[in-house]
Amino acid sequence: MNRNVGSGSGPGEITPDGCAVEFYALLPSFGEPQIVHDAVPAGAPVLELGCGTGRILRPLAHLGHPVLGVDESPAMLARIPDLPTICSPIETLRLDRTFGVVLLASTMINVDPALRREFLATCRHHLAGDGVAVFQQNPPSWFEEFGQAPPVRDDPGGVRRILRSARREPPRLHVEVEYQVGDQVWTHAWASHEIGADELAGDLAATGLRFGRWLTDDHAWFTAVPG
Repeated sequence: MNRNVGSGSGPGEITPDGCAVEFYALLPSFGEPQIVHDAVPAGAPVLELGCGTGRILRPLAHLGHPVLGVDESPAMLARIPDLPTICSPIETLRLDRTFGVVLLASTMINVDPALRREFLATCRHHLAGDGVAVFQQNPPSWFEEFGQAPPVRDDPGGVRRILRSARREPPRLHVEVEYQVGDQVWTHAWASHEIGADELAGDLAATGLRFGRWLTDDHAWFTAVPG
């Protein structure tokens, strides 16, 4: 199965999907915790799948949510020793409890369809009957616009992003990006799979979920509920 495994380089440990642990430990959140917080009941327990270094998980805890983070990288989880975490691939995780909120952010839903459905099945398995799943995707407009974006962009946190390449092979976009923070340089190459509206609805239905609502005007964030 093609799992869209990426590649990366730079100082520190690189995870199997190409993410640099040291780089992600430096990244701030970009408004994601507030989007999630506003979409779910106050104080609802949150299971974040693919939580990384806690960039979203920690602010959610500060906003009053009991949290549990899951990631397959021990090095990522080592950066949040004060929060409860489990080291596991998303697709094989099967806990004996459910949560009011299951979060799959960082556009991890934009993997190839077979793996996406495994991710969604894990979301549904851990979602309470009255719970809300929250997703972040690369919306269809992103695939059209990414290659035309400025090749160099300065982001919050002192991060400079340099687009090395963007190659479209529908429904995938192959991307390689260089990140600079001070004198440190990392690269990350990956493929993002575009998800059409019908495909998304079908994948949700196949795993016992149904679309809830859009959370942002650009359709990058949305919810799903059991059904």
